[in-house]
Amino acid sequence: MRSTDPNTLEKSHHVPRDIHDRIAYRTVRIMRFFADRFFANRYGHRAVVLETVAAVPGMVGGLLQHLKAIRHIRDDQGWIKELIDEADNERMHLMTFIHIAEPTRLERFIIMIAQAIFYNFYFFLYLFAPRTAHRLVGYLEEEAVVSYTHYLEEIDAGRAENVPAPQIAKDYWGLPHDARLRDVVLVIRADEAGHRDKNHDFANQIAARE
Repeated sequence: MRSTDPNTLEKSHHVPRDIHDRIAYRTVRIMRFFADRFFANRYGHRAVVLETVAAVPGMVGGLLQHLKAIRHIRDDQGWIKELIDEADNERMHLMTFIHIAEPTRLERFIIMIAQAIFYNFYFFLYLFAPRTAHRLVGYLEEEAVVSYTHYLEEIDAGRAENVPAPQIAKDYWGLPHDARLRDVVLVIRADEAGHRDKNHDFANQIAARE
């Protein structure tokens, strides 16, 4: 999901309203706690792990929505494509930051462990509580927007080097040939805001049917 104007990003937060929301929100806050302790202000490396986890929900949700649509012989109302597109978009975020952060062997190992744990956790969460699963992603993306906003502040303050954008990012987002890291973070932050709003909307739609 891409924004046509990444410079005008609306910040929003879904206030937890019930037990489903509170479980999702607290789970994400716990994940944020460990990310802050391990990566501190190393935003490039934080982004690699964040995007490794963020690429999981769309694929899991798309798979389970696909099976549900077949099982009930009904139209999916566009959910499958939306979720698979989200997963692919998050994958491109990861591929971009791999070029920027160049994670160490230890960090690559952590990526593998984090993905394995989160995939299995999210699969069963979505299978039994899809509303909570989408809300969790909404909150995860809220945190992503905050993290990328802090990353931009680090770049603007000169504490993070504004390196040239990788070619993979310029090709994917159609960035100019002289694009820099700041341009990449802007478009990725806009993507995350779109995923945030969409997943909160999916959770609201499910809640309305319950």
